Amino acid sequence: MAVKNLLTKSFLERTISGIGLVTIALVTIISGGDILFATTLTISLIGLSELYKVFMINRNIVGLIGYLAIIGYYVLLRTQLSEYIIIGLVLVLMIFMCIYVFTFPKYKTEQISMGIFGIIYVAVMLSYIYQVRIGSNGVYAVWLIFLCSWGSDTFAYLTGVTMGKHKMAPVLSPKKSIEGACGGVIGAALLGFAYAAIFQNKIDMVLDVRIAFPIICAVGSFISMIGDLAASAIKRNHNIKDYGKLIPGHGGILDRFDSVIFTAPIIWFLLTLMN
Repeated sequence: MAVKNLLTKSFLERTISGIGLVTIALVTIISGGDILFATTLTISLIGLSELYKVFMINRNIVGLIGYLAIIGYYVLLRTQLSEYIIIGLVLVLMIFMCIYVFTFPKYKTEQISMGIFGIIYVAVMLSYIYQVRIGSNGVYAVWLIFLCSWGSDTFAYLTGVTMGKHKMAPVLSPKKSIEGACGGVIGAALLGFAYAAIFQNKIDMVLDVRIAFPIICAVGSFISMIGDLAASAIKRNHNIKDYGKLIPGHGGILDRFDSVIFTAPIIWFLLTLMN
């Protein structure tokens, strides 16, 4: 029965789409620079549109301000004017509040709140893919984001369908199990160790990378699961199955990058701490 579950149409679709995503990741991340910058910006805009659609602000003035804010944020990031990012976010919040006041009662409080939340949740957090890539050891360290999100997800899925018995979050995500979560964390740590063993001579860190990378991947794996469940919670609250249909077998950008959104900032933080 477990083997049969692995060969379902859904799993095959996920696998094929996953190969495509990995291929795109390889091309953009290895290229780095403006190619990765443009890709991350594009993913952020699509992801934000999916989130805004849930709250029905994707095609109005609130959505427009959100999209422009993301572009402005990435421009500041690319031109190394990051000291102005906080000021920019405050100004965007003030603009949202002006819209809320002068169009009242057109928009609900939740819609205005989601305007600024979406910018931080999607664009700012995803931008850490680019920030890790341009940082110290970035050409190698950036792959940790995907090892402990997508890699962890694969291990968790395989472990869950073969050994899963105890539900981790039965209401929020009935298919996820504690056994699957443990498999994801262990699998991510093993991937981190294997990756470190292969590239250890090319990575300059204070701590031995064979120790650092498994730790980073294990922590990142756990955080990625929270990111996955957080995205699921939003969907459950609004009675939707997927954020979109862009990626066969996965759904939308947010359905596939929900764990990466949480993992990217934590990887940046842990790398900075260990360096």
